[in-house]
Amino acid sequence: MRRIDPEFQARLESGATTICRCWRVVRRDGEAFGFTDHDGDLVFDGLTFRAGSGLDASALQAGTGLSVDNGQALGALTAASVSEDDIRTGKFDRAEVRQWLVDWTRPDLRVLLFRGEFGEIRRSDGAFEVELRGLAESLNAPVGRTILRSCDRILGDGKCGVDTTRPEFTVETDALEGCAGSLVLVASLPEFAEGWFQHGSLTWLGGANAGERVSIKADRLVNGQRRIDLWREPSWPVAAGDGLRLVAGCDKLAGTCREKFANMLNFRGFPHIPGEDWVTAYPKDGANHDGRSLRRS
Repeated sequence: MRRIDPEFQARLESGATTICRCWRVVRRDGEAFGFTDHDGDLVFDGLTFRAGSGLDASALQAGTGLSVDNGQALGALTAASVSEDDIRTGKFDRAEVRQWLVDWTRPDLRVLLFRGEFGEIRRSDGAFEVELRGLAESLNAPVGRTILRSCDRILGDGKCGVDTTRPEFTVETDALEGCAGSLVLVASLPEFAEGWFQHGSLTWLGGANAGERVSIKADRLVNGQRRIDLWREPSWPVAAGDGLRLVAGCDKLAGTCREKFANMLNFRGFPHIPGEDWVTAYPKDGANHDGRSLRRS
């Protein structure tokens, strides 16, 4: 339940026209930005909320219980606030956001309307649109293990245990050609079988994309070169000679865990659970009904 200052409540009930909205956005690197839909800058909590920043938010949907508060915000891409480069490089991904209703004649009279984080961000034609996710959004995350034939862990994490820095699982090389799409060409890397890096990751070590990590969609040998297809384009065009690191991929299957990584003891899937067709199975004349597993090793 929100606590509203009695004086502010009286101004709201009087239909006063001195009310505006303010947003505070804090990126994960700690840099904070202030926006307001008022026609002049406001200052409170040690931050200047800039007017004319072009940020506007739709009405937020709020509910009781564990329902998720959500909404959308629109804004202009400018060098002084949110730039296209910042969005492209992920600087505003999951940024913390707070929204207040403020009396611009007395900024100390205000009430917090929303607290959450940025969700999906889309940009086009000099503007951006961002999804606002409330604090209850984190309650939608799955908890506990998932009963699947495939493994539910990420390659190299604590429960997987595979050391992805071992030379048989990773290699550093350079891009052979410049590109602006999701295709990267590298040397043939004969010590690694074709497809070895599929489902793995590529981390840029040099060039404009240094530090960025992208998942690998496909790994093929074409005309003596290694063709690495990525699930999304790098933020910036790739130049010939840009350094990169490739990490082997895992398709989460038991056979891959056993044969490729020799890590079957840590496999976190259930490869012998029956499929959906088992539900509709029925006894047949001449079939074996001794109760043993239908799967044969």
